Amino acid sequence: MPNGSLEKFIYEERSNRVRQLGWPILHKISLGIARGLEYLHRGCNTRILHFDIKPHNILLDDNFRPKISDFGLAKLCMKNESIVSMLGARGTIGYTAPEIVCRNLGGVSHKSDAYSYGMMVLEMVGGRKNVDAGADRTSEIYFPHWLYQRIELDEDLQLVGIMNEEENECARKMVIASLWCIQTDPSNRPSMSKVVEMLEGKLDSLEIPPKPYLYSPSRIQVDSSTTELT
Repeated sequence: MPNGSLEKFIYEERSNRVRQLGWPILHKISLGIARGLEYLHRGCNTRILHFDIKPHNILLDDNFRPKISDFGLAKLCMKNESIVSMLGARGTIGYTAPEIVCRNLGGVSHKSDAYSYGMMVLEMVGGRKNVDAGADRTSEIYFPHWLYQRIELDEDLQLVGIMNEEENECARKMVIASLWCIQTDPSNRPSMSKVVEMLEGKLDSLEIPPKPYLYSPSRIQVDSSTTELT
C-alpha cells in the first residue's frame, strides 16, 4: 500500500499542534476499518476473527482507504457460533480484549475484535499510546479514562486539530463508539455493524456508555503494547 501502515500517521509529538491526518480522514479510516471487520464477521461464508487489530496491521492506499492486513493470528468459525474455543491467548498487549487473557470475564468471540478496534481508534483520536507513564498528570496516564471523564461531563475534548463543529462531531462519534467497544464485559460491546451505524449516524443519537474498564494503570506500569502474546 502506497501510504504504508496507519501506525506512522497517528502518534503525534506533544509539542506539535498540527495533525498529520485531519479529522475527516481519521473518521473515514475508522469507518473503513469498521466496515472491513463487519465484512469479516458477517459478510464471509465463514466468520473470520482477526485477533490482532492494531495500527501496524492497517495499511493505507493512495487515498487513505484502509486495508486490514496480517491474518496470522486469525481464527475461522461458523456464523452461528457466538463463542470460540482457544488454547491460549493471542494478540498484542494493549489491544487484546480482557476475556482473551482472563476467561471468567466472558467468552472469546467477534466482540474481542471490537475491543481491539476501540483501543486502536482511541489512539487515533489521541495521537498517542493509550498508556503513557510519562504523562505530566496522573489522570492522563491512561488516556481512555481521561477521555471518558470529559465525555461524561460533556466537556471539550481538548484534542489536537479540531477546527470546526463538523470535525468536533467526527471526533466525538469516534470517541463514543470506541468507549462502547472497550467495555470490559463483551456482551456490552457493540457488533461492528452497530459501530458502522454509530459512525455514520447523528452524534445526538449516541448514548454515553458506562465506564468501560476495570481499572486505570498506575504510573509504575509500563506500556508494553509492542509485546506479542504467545
